[in-house]
Amino acid sequence: MKNNHYTHTLLNYSTSTHFPEYTNELAIEQAISCLQKNLGNDILDLDTMRKIHMAKKIEQVKKLHSFALTPPKEESGRWQTYYKDSSGNRKCIKAGTEQELLEKLVDIYFSKSNIEKLTFDALFLEWLEYKKTITDSPNTITRHRQHYNKYFASCALSGKKLRQLDSLTLETEFNRIVRENNLSRKEWTNIRTIPKGMFEYAYRKGYINTTPMDKVQIFVKFRQVVKETGKTQTYNTEELLQINQYLDAKYTETGDTAFLAVKLNFLLGLRVGELVTLRWDDIIENHLHVVREEVRNQEAGTYEVVEHTKTHTDRYVLLVPKAAALLDKIDRQSEYIFTRNRERLTSRQIAYVLEKYAERNGVRTKSTHKMRKTYASVLHTHGVPLDEIRAQLGHSTSQTTLGYIYNPLTETETADLIAKAL
Repeated sequence: MKNNHYTHTLLNYSTSTHFPEYTNELAIEQAISCLQKNLGNDILDLDTMRKIHMAKKIEQVKKLHSFALTPPKEESGRWQTYYKDSSGNRKCIKAGTEQELLEKLVDIYFSKSNIEKLTFDALFLEWLEYKKTITDSPNTITRHRQHYNKYFASCALSGKKLRQLDSLTLETEFNRIVRENNLSRKEWTNIRTIPKGMFEYAYRKGYINTTPMDKVQIFVKFRQVVKETGKTQTYNTEELLQINQYLDAKYTETGDTAFLAVKLNFLLGLRVGELVTLRWDDIIENHLHVVREEVRNQEAGTYEVVEHTKTHTDRYVLLVPKAAALLDKIDRQSEYIFTRNRERLTSRQIAYVLEKYAERNGVRTKSTHKMRKTYASVLHTHGVPLDEIRAQLGHSTSQTTLGYIYNPLTETETADLIAKAL
């Protein structure tokens, strides 16, 4: 039992990123020799330990390597895959067997010389490849690349080797970025995701002993942000009346269900991607079963339907009589509720309705998301419990829901309400 304990401890040390001094063969051999003196020379086998050590490294490589391992097409062929070098260039490597190919990847991933050459830019590219393997959102990858190119690609960190970057170097540069770009706290928090993720990745791979991001502080003043109000975040009582009159008139004139979709969403509070993917079989008695959404691939510029919501949880939204009456006006010509020429409407077409309304009425455009905030705010104003509003919106916490609630009343209605209360 005692011998097993020592063996287990050695294995943990030999593959742990927390103890990088044990990640080379010489150190492992010295550690084994030390244990052998205490346990007896016949107890531990060096070759066996090396094989176990390599197997552990291979398991790590399999989790990190983002390119496919391709078997040979012919019997005499070779296994092959790709990797990105320290400059971000794609390289091909080949081997006679899958095991040999994996061992070559271990040499690449855990080579001390490669780690010494690794730069801030190369780490970003490697981290981004890793992120592609753990997210199903190409838009997230696109956003990371855009933010990196805007704020980090030409900064003082670009081209510097990873081992040269301590917390003070990062702190100096990040404070400069915040100051010169006049960033708000929220904007910096979003951008900070990139270096935070990069150094956490480097730490987990054993490139560095600790992540310097833990000690980085921002001392410069963030840009002051004017707090949003109901005037900009919701359609107030008068605006709701006006836009509904406009939608009724346009639907009567054109028969286009896009106008009914906008009108309906003030009564449902759905994300616009959820709204345009509603199907007739989602109607269950007096509820709508929200189970999917539309996503836009920013790189391809296409719209796709995915069988999950933003939070990967379904929900049932109450279909009030007024909403049910609107649905009764629509012919069931397709599996989707909102169509044009039998083709499903997209979120862009819904946004266009709001843009044209604003243009024709000489007012500022309010986005499709403002319909969702209007729905939440109206429910709150009329006394619907916060937790029920949260459930209808599909939020996981009430704190998120509070960020959707504003005053949707006109100034006159608000003044009358305050006077009545006092």
